[in-house]
Amino acid sequence: MSNVFDVLNERGYVAQVTHEDELRKLLDEQSVGFYIGFDATAESLHLGHYVQIMVMMHLQQAGHRPIVLLGGGTTMVGDPSGKTDMRKMLTRDQIQNNALRFKAQFERFLEFGEGKGQVVDNAEWLLELNYIEFLRAIGAHFNINRMLAAECYKARLDQGLTFLEFNYMIMQAYDFLELYRRYGCQLQMGGDDQWSNILAGYELIRKVENGNAFALTFQLLTTSEGKKMGKTESGALWLDADKTSPYEFYQYLRNVDDRDVEKTLKLLTFLPLDEIRDLCSVEGAALNKAKEVLAFETTKIVHGDEAAQLAQEAARTAFAGGVSEDMPTTELTSKVVEEGMDILTLLTETGLASSRSEARRLVQQGGISIGDEKVAAIDHQITLSQFAEGQMIVRKGKKIYHRVTLV
Repeated sequence: MSNVFDVLNERGYVAQVTHEDELRKLLDEQSVGFYIGFDATAESLHLGHYVQIMVMMHLQQAGHRPIVLLGGGTTMVGDPSGKTDMRKMLTRDQIQNNALRFKAQFERFLEFGEGKGQVVDNAEWLLELNYIEFLRAIGAHFNINRMLAAECYKARLDQGLTFLEFNYMIMQAYDFLELYRRYGCQLQMGGDDQWSNILAGYELIRKVENGNAFALTFQLLTTSEGKKMGKTESGALWLDADKTSPYEFYQYLRNVDDRDVEKTLKLLTFLPLDEIRDLCSVEGAALNKAKEVLAFETTKIVHGDEAAQLAQEAARTAFAGGVSEDMPTTELTSKVVEEGMDILTLLTETGLASSRSEARRLVQQGGISIGDEKVAAIDHQITLSQFAEGQMIVRKGKKIYHRVTLV
């Protein structure tokens, strides 16, 4: 049986790691406690989180013990990594509500219980800390010059870094120390933008406990052009079906760039590598089969087999020019249409465009059709005659369909 570290490496997850040979040996010989932290900044996890969940699933299937660390404490401070501005401050109630939603989503992917995995909230220890005692016991181990040189802070120094956010690295490092002490957790993982923070925890354990700890980061989910994958006109690609429908989730992955298909199949599905290589050994239109497999397999893991089947059927129906109940749908009243609605308003109302300027650009570039008719003017008015049996299909580009119904 393959070592799980090799599996992660071969599939393209691993970015950076401390003591690779030691960690590989440990994962081969013992059931290792590992964790990833998730700050509760939204009501749902998104596609970027899903990559981290996949890593956790791979490790749990290999016999290791996942700890999902919910950031009930760290979310109150906010991680400056990758941000040009300070994160929006959330209330304690908002954070708690988001954390509970996260917990319910994780239960769909990982097994929790005695000897399996667990969900822990860092509010349990962070919110009760005595500031002076914490500074003396933990703060003394952090060098300000090294912290300022870390990528998570360096990028913010010109725009302004608050003292509140400056504490984040110390808090995350302390999380690792607490999990090491309480649960014997030896490995912290996260996206590669977290390397500085994760390394701080690894070093803290070795300094304070003389403990055997490890740090590992994995590749961020990006397109071949270096942009973060999972961003749509309406926002992030959420794992909550109420925020991003299974159809929309499926369609996003079905439409990935040809250059990204093989990479995303390795990262987002459990398909064997030989099968992935076979699927991706073709070019052009023949690669559509691989895209369908990517979309179906990922949607099945996130939303279940039935939802994946319905999404696939709806996508195929839309491609053939038909109408499906599972398409993303916006409801309008006859009165709203009769009072006057232009195409730019319709595009923003349906989420096909994030703003009127984006909608204007789409129309001017010939990217919008209603039924089989391309919309030629930005002042095009929506009329009741365009609705057949109370509905019409708006298409953006060649592959994105949206149903509009009258109620």
